[in-house]
Amino acid sequence: MPYAADQGAAPADDHAFAGWLADRAGERLLEVRAGGLEGKELKDAGDRAAQDVLAALLAEHRPGDAVLSEEAADDRARVDAARVWIIDPLDGTREFSEPPRDDWAVHVALWEDGDLVAGAVAQPALGETFCTAKAPVVGPRAEGPLRIAVSRSRPPAFVDALAAETGAVLVPMGSAGVKVMSVVRDLADVYVHAGGQYEWDSAAPVVVARAAGLHTSRADGAPLEYNRENPWLPDLLVCRPEMAEQVASFVRGAGVVEG
Repeated sequence: MPYAADQGAAPADDHAFAGWLADRAGERLLEVRAGGLEGKELKDAGDRAAQDVLAALLAEHRPGDAVLSEEAADDRARVDAARVWIIDPLDGTREFSEPPRDDWAVHVALWEDGDLVAGAVAQPALGETFCTAKAPVVGPRAEGPLRIAVSRSRPPAFVDALAAETGAVLVPMGSAGVKVMSVVRDLADVYVHAGGQYEWDSAAPVVVARAAGLHTSRADGAPLEYNRENPWLPDLLVCRPEMAEQVASFVRGAGVVEG
């Protein structure tokens, strides 16, 4: 079920705080989107506004924690920090700038002592936030062919071959977070990507998907690692556990994962 954040004071619990942060940024993004801007001006205003909200709230309520954000300079001191918030203030900027599209998101994740521990993915245009404070429950798989979520603008070439081999249908959509949440919501069975992402693209979706009981790894099945000196993390696999080895094996055979 989506997480419903308290509209009042910032929660002390990190799981609830992640959802609260994502909701606050989402509210601001909806205000920006309703302000009459278009195109690049709307994209830039959204990125800036959501970053400002998250940066201010983290500085106020978690001043001792480090932050890695798509929209801010990377302070490499975070690599030695015990706690790091990994955020993408607006994932799916292109879709955000194309009202009434709803396939854009806010990502908030907490890395602590070596692994992701809490996080939230807000989909403000849907009025939903998925959060580790109340782990989503993935229902039984819908009948029909395998469904693979892919980028609407940059689908990796190997996915066509994967779909042909498995009899799957491709489901294009924006935002990496939205694609991962489509697996959580049983709108897709698999999201597999190779060819370019950063830690902020996947950290929050991954920790929410893990809480929901889904498989998460690099596209070839290798473990995901976060808060590395170089935040480049170019590929991802999120799926129902029973499908993980089939997809990862195909990806290994295709040789599309960077070393």
